[in-house]
Amino acid sequence: MSNRRRFMQTAGAGLLGLSLPNITTARTPSRHDKPIIGHGDYRYRLHQDWGIQDARQFPVQHCHEMVIDRRGRIFLLNSHPKNNILIYDRSGKVLDSWTLNLDGAHGLTLIDEGGTEYLWITDPDNHKVVKTTLDGKVVQELFPPGDIYEKADYWKPTETAVAPNGDIYVADGYGQNYITQYDAQGKVVRYFGGKGRADALFDCCHGVTLDTRGSEDRLIITSRSNQCYKYFSLDGQHQRTVELNNMWICRPVLKGDMLYFAVIVSEDWGRYDGMLAVIDANDQVVSLPGGAAPNYEKDTLQKVVYDDFSFLNPHDVCIDSDDNLYVAQWNSGRTYPYMLERV
Repeated sequence: MSNRRRFMQTAGAGLLGLSLPNITTARTPSRHDKPIIGHGDYRYRLHQDWGIQDARQFPVQHCHEMVIDRRGRIFLLNSHPKNNILIYDRSGKVLDSWTLNLDGAHGLTLIDEGGTEYLWITDPDNHKVVKTTLDGKVVQELFPPGDIYEKADYWKPTETAVAPNGDIYVADGYGQNYITQYDAQGKVVRYFGGKGRADALFDCCHGVTLDTRGSEDRLIITSRSNQCYKYFSLDGQHQRTVELNNMWICRPVLKGDMLYFAVIVSEDWGRYDGMLAVIDANDQVVSLPGGAAPNYEKDTLQKVVYDDFSFLNPHDVCIDSDDNLYVAQWNSGRTYPYMLERV
């Protein structure tokens, strides 16, 4: 059993607001012949076979997150120490792979610094946040602020976001639920949050991203166990909370004016009932690929319902230049990524 799997089972009550069953015993959804899923203008043809590889050559464990570089290459981060990174082309062919020998690799953020692209990778099991080149050379590492983390083992970072000035925000989603802000050199600027249900607190701040859609940049931060996401200023002031009823959302992903989430669970951690959520600039859910159509009553999102075949445990969504989606899945029988072709 992996460290992360053990952690999820033993710490589930604190991390997710409920104890987790042995998800590996859940049923496997039937495969359909490339069905069209989603709603309104955001409908997709589901290709469940897009990313399948020879597991002897390119094994995966938990597939966590995906990003696309300027060349159109798709980077998949997974927790198999043989190849933490698989690099795909858009046809689903693996172009290359490399590893940091991390068995808990979790968060993947792509940044551009003066025309050079880098990756920020988090590993909550091994308490690491590292910056790498696209071919896997580590060039920087961050460490937890000692005044709130007596032991580094308490720090379980799940995601990063980088501001235009180079400041890095690290979400401690599986630990103490603080967001720590560092300057570009890795010096702690401030931290905010902590665990709780109040507006300025989080319960599993699983993901963080920079929101550039308004007149001023801000942060979007997940509070997964509370089924919501929150807007914060770059100096850590809470601005607004958006409730999502029964959606346990992973990290926020932006493309244009639209916000995307992988919904890892919608009702029961003992079965595969996740989906995707597409949300407009007014924070309205407009499509639920893998679920029934979103329904609002008196401006309140009603309970979402899984379609019973599309996904297992979707953990991240990645969007290419044609608005096709790529989905990595956690704890899903070592499933390779799916591709959703925009129709």
